[in-house]
Amino acid sequence: MSSATQPRRGNTRQRIQDVALELFSEHGYEKTSLREIAERLDVTKAALYYHFKTKEDIVISLFEDLCRPIDELIAWAQEQPRTLETKQEVIRRYHESLRSSEALFRFMQENQATVRDLTIGLRFKERMLTLYDLLKDDDAELVDQVRCITALFAMHAGMFAMQNVEGDPEEKRKAILRVATELVTAANPPGRRPARPDSAQTASP
Repeated sequence: MSSATQPRRGNTRQRIQDVALELFSEHGYEKTSLREIAERLDVTKAALYYHFKTKEDIVISLFEDLCRPIDELIAWAQEQPRTLETKQEVIRRYHESLRSSEALFRFMQENQATVRDLTIGLRFKERMLTLYDLLKDDDAELVDQVRCITALFAMHAGMFAMQNVEGDPEEKRKAILRVATELVTAANPPGRRPARPDSAQTASP
């Protein structure tokens, strides 16, 4: 089992989330039952129901846990000057928020129909568009717009692609962050006047 899927040592709610993702990965979301999750955890179904009534509840809770630090990052960034330093910090903080979410992103990729039915994909897309708007200038050229959106997706894709690349996991994470930061830096050349915080365009919540 990889470090990304090892159950976190913590409260029961976290253990349920981790084991559920592990089973979803092994058997598929549709073929995994709450009974199997309870058996893997060695708890009763009643104990499981205390925290989650359905599989959908587990997935939604995982998504909400992922989005909480992203929402906090967006709120922080919207109050900052739109300088290169701010944008680089947005990338750094977003990269950090993804650190423990590899298994969830794998689930979202492998279970796109479920993600769509639960509207998780749409809600995540809205946040990505908001981050994208915070990274680019309003008058950015097309190539710079591409750089900004690619910086975000480089961090997502990196979690999957780099699994098959030899090397220390921490060094690989640093490499992904470096590439994303370089893209944002290239999209915001020196001398460009930063926009005011209140001019940031944000997606609807």
